[in-house]
Amino acid sequence: MANATLTALPNLLVGHWTDREGGTGCTVILTPQGARAAVEVRGLAPGTREIALLDPIRTVQEVHAVLLTGGSAFGLAAAQGVVQWLEEQGYGYPTGFANVPIVPAAVVYDLNLGAPQARPGPEAGYAACQAASREPVAMGTVGAGTGVTVGKLLGLAHAVKSGVGSAYARLPEGQQVAALAVVNAVGDVYDPETGQVVAGVWDAEQGFLNARRLLQSGQWKSPFPRRGTNTTLVVVATDVALSKAELQVLARQGHTGMARAIDPVHTAFDGDVVFALSVGQAPRPAPILLEAYTAWVVARAILAAVHHATGLHGVPAAAELPFAPGRHAS
Repeated sequence: MANATLTALPNLLVGHWTDREGGTGCTVILTPQGARAAVEVRGLAPGTREIALLDPIRTVQEVHAVLLTGGSAFGLAAAQGVVQWLEEQGYGYPTGFANVPIVPAAVVYDLNLGAPQARPGPEAGYAACQAASREPVAMGTVGAGTGVTVGKLLGLAHAVKSGVGSAYARLPEGQQVAALAVVNAVGDVYDPETGQVVAGVWDAEQGFLNARRLLQSGQWKSPFPRRGTNTTLVVVATDVALSKAELQVLARQGHTGMARAIDPVHTAFDGDVVFALSVGQAPRPAPILLEAYTAWVVARAILAAVHHATGLHGVPAAAELPFAPGRHAS
């Protein structure tokens, strides 16, 4: 199909705002007509906004956008621009006096790449909304993926550039599921099919060093990564009509996909978050099918994030490394 990204699903638009010089950006997933939503947080150092209301027991049932942003906690200010844009368009939760847009948000830490004072603000969130469309999602070093990196056990000098990735799948009975990932993990990214590192800790002579082996061998030494400076953010969406409680199950399956493609994952250094959205009225398939496909598309979206990345501010993408593709440390 022509569009094999998140925007292939109905009622979804995606827009980026990118600051390559500053090394930051934000990405908005617009669901202006409203989408049921849930969230699952696994990392120990998340930065978020408006996620408590996604609990199945909360009154609000729908969100109007999800914002993924750089700038660490400073970047949460970009959500105000998304709220403003939605209000101007007349979207939001009706209260009788005003329509109040519901915009959960989560951040990645990218202050270590580019200019630390460059952070998405309200104008950036607003611009991302203006740029949002149903076109295939632009991937790589754009939007919230502008300043993200992976494989940071030995610091940025041995890290690899990552970015935004997206993937799509159609179930046997026609239902759809797709994911968008912003990958800023302390760990390596693996191809689940081969078990090989595709982006991670590297050395010009030895190739990818393999974070798992570094940890197991005791070769990982100080300086340690700072807590809270790594995070993978995912939005997974389906056209299947699901409740908030059912969507929380999908969000958990999103973390399963994350764990297949990133190792180590969900650590004290990471703030990993998965949002799950229901944007259609397709009939429910067998639960195991939707859960399995969710994990698959999340893993593929993570791979796409590193495959489409380009180097920035001295941190190379995997394809730009000075050793032959596929070479790995033994």
